[in-house]
Amino acid sequence: MLSDKTEKENSADGVPMPIVIVNRWTLLIGNLAALILQQPWITTLLFLMLLASLIGGQRWSLAAKVGRRLFAEKIPGSEREDMRLMRFNNTIAAVLLGLAQLAFMAGTPILGWIFSFMVALAAGIALAGFCVGCFLFFQFRMLRYRMFGR
Repeated sequence: MLSDKTEKENSADGVPMPIVIVNRWTLLIGNLAALILQQPWITTLLFLMLLASLIGGQRWSLAAKVGRRLFAEKIPGSEREDMRLMRFNNTIAAVLLGLAQLAFMAGTPILGWIFSFMVALAAGIALAGFCVGCFLFFQFRMLRYRMFGR
């Protein structure tokens, strides 16, 4: 019998990995392009993209729409990531990009680029095989369990 986590990850409710990968590549390339071109508005677009997906779920997610079109044949049988984990990761990225926007507006672009680069770095590391957000999610869940038993 599969564990609850494995069942959840492989259920129809999970996010297909091709879409997760599109999301990670979008964050990595978008933030690196913004940094190289010194165009903070690109990070604003990424922030708005993430905010839309956090508010409306997959139906408002640009990465989900693009991923479903590009990888339509791979999605039905693909591995899936828990939606809670994807939402947690996107929330962290949105907060960091939101802080970057505040830093750019406050006239401290170096701080804005640091927050933006943190998102790019996490996305790059996740593409390489270690999901920083997943690690933080696990630690958060363990802390919550130790504190509240749930």
